[in-house]
Amino acid sequence: MENEINFTAFSVFDEVRLEGEHTDAIIRVKDTEFKVHKIILCGCSPYFRALFSTKWSNGQHFYEISDVSPQIMSLIIQHAYTRSVPITEENVQELLVVADRILIKDLVDACCGFLESQLCPENCIGIFMFTEHFQSCSKLHEKAMFYILEHFKNVVVLSQELQELPLKHLEEFIGQDELNIQEEEIVFEAILRWIEHDPQERKIHIATLLPKQTVSLLFQVRMGLMTSDYYENNVKSNPLVTDNEFCSHVIDSATKALYNLNISELSSQYLRKQLMRPRLPPTVLLAIGGWSTGGPTNKIEAYDVRADCWVNLTPEVDTPKAYHGTVVLDGFVYCIGGFDGVNYFNSVRKFDITNQTWHEVAPMYERRCYVSVTVLDGHIYAMGGYDGNIRLNSAERYDPKTNQWSHIASMNEHRSDAAAVTLHGKVYICGGFSGNDCHFTAEVFDPKTNQWSFIAPMMNRRSGLGVISYGNRVYAVGGFDGADRLRSVERYNPDTDSWRAIEPMITPRSNFGLEVLEDRIYAVGGFNGSSTTDNVECFNWETNYWYEVCDMTISRSALSCCILSGLPEVIKYTANRDSLPTGVCQ
Repeated sequence: MENEINFTAFSVFDEVRLEGEHTDAIIRVKDTEFKVHKIILCGCSPYFRALFSTKWSNGQHFYEISDVSPQIMSLIIQHAYTRSVPITEENVQELLVVADRILIKDLVDACCGFLESQLCPENCIGIFMFTEHFQSCSKLHEKAMFYILEHFKNVVVLSQELQELPLKHLEEFIGQDELNIQEEEIVFEAILRWIEHDPQERKIHIATLLPKQTVSLLFQVRMGLMTSDYYENNVKSNPLVTDNEFCSHVIDSATKALYNLNISELSSQYLRKQLMRPRLPPTVLLAIGGWSTGGPTNKIEAYDVRADCWVNLTPEVDTPKAYHGTVVLDGFVYCIGGFDGVNYFNSVRKFDITNQTWHEVAPMYERRCYVSVTVLDGHIYAMGGYDGNIRLNSAERYDPKTNQWSHIASMNEHRSDAAAVTLHGKVYICGGFSGNDCHFTAEVFDPKTNQWSFIAPMMNRRSGLGVISYGNRVYAVGGFDGADRLRSVERYNPDTDSWRAIEPMITPRSNFGLEVLEDRIYAVGGFNGSSTTDNVECFNWETNYWYEVCDMTISRSALSCCILSGLPEVIKYTANRDSLPTGVCQ
């Protein structure tokens, strides 16, 4: 009601102004005059209160305001009366400058909010530079900087503003660990593009932008993270580098460091660490719980993909659990159901990724070990599993807004040890164990009709498999067919309702974690047929090749994995760059 009264009052005030009723001042901007009510403008900004004060006005009726266009003053006055103004790409910068100068904080905030909503690779540098001199825009300035760091690859390709970036800011960006790039070559290409804009003036700065043997500078181009071919053919032999006398020592030292030549000197050792220093990843993979050395574990590890190492995040006190499900929703990691060696759980806990604290939420209706979970449209789906007596075909859905679970239609099959994923607004669940047989069947749930329907069966029976969606396809990986642990992988095309075999994994495994991280499939841990494993392997779509990455610190199966992205403090989930051994998986 209060908001309604305020809206009505502001509408009346603006109507009275437009009619020229009861106005007591005229603001003159160039040749345009605006009739206003002093009291309304005083309520908008202390600038107007000072302008209209007796001390300064001397009883005058007209007030001249310079350095403002009539169009912007019209918007300022409209905002004072209605608290609403149309902000556009054409007027936002001038409007923000004036609002900041005459101290209209809510209008400054509105302009900053508009600019933040418009951030893209083409304009983020311009917004970063524009907001640099406005203390009132410090938050937007910081967000623009983080946007540049996060989307640097696209900025290099798409932004014309990169060419206008001052040297100090280019150094600042490329020197930060937070720069989000998978290939260090992109940094050197950005430098070349920046120099090419004004080669005569800028070519001398190539030495400044390459790393030095000193701890006082930022960690700039990490040449040790480049491929040797690129370093030899594009950096070491680049004319900008070879023609600059200040680069010769840097390149000589870098070459020795990169190829482990004469690195006994402390300065060479430091340079090599600098050249090999990994950037921070924007996303990490969490491996939670599982079955290890004959019992459940509470071990939580984060995989730092840029450093190729695992970081221990295990809380001091937490319940060991295996055969549970894990999903990420709205900044929380949810651990669902599971088994601790004695009890079968219907409990659900959520982990705050910012504060790293656990909280209990509403339990499921049914106990679910070997549960399949996924997220769709802001809801968590939990399907099938084992309650300690029978394999389940029931399914339920959690609404975090109400903290309530509700039943949905039951599946056509009883499934434990299945795996689920979402694609195109539907839930797909594949394989599993009925209590007698390993399934090769799969089905899809449509939340609009609350119905499950069979899709084409997989090519192999798979229990304890992993399932992910990527590129409009569903992938079923590994598992147990009733006789052997599997290496095989198959891909489902929903358009043709058909499965097709693709490159198999290196290691056979069941009850493992499976996630997509930075456009790669990661298979984590599991049971290989004779023992639990700490092995982790990765599939590269471009090469159609699986390769091994750093092992976890413990062997475990029945774990659950998830991906954390957009972390406010990713450093909490990654390896310490200052103490990380060069090129060593720990």
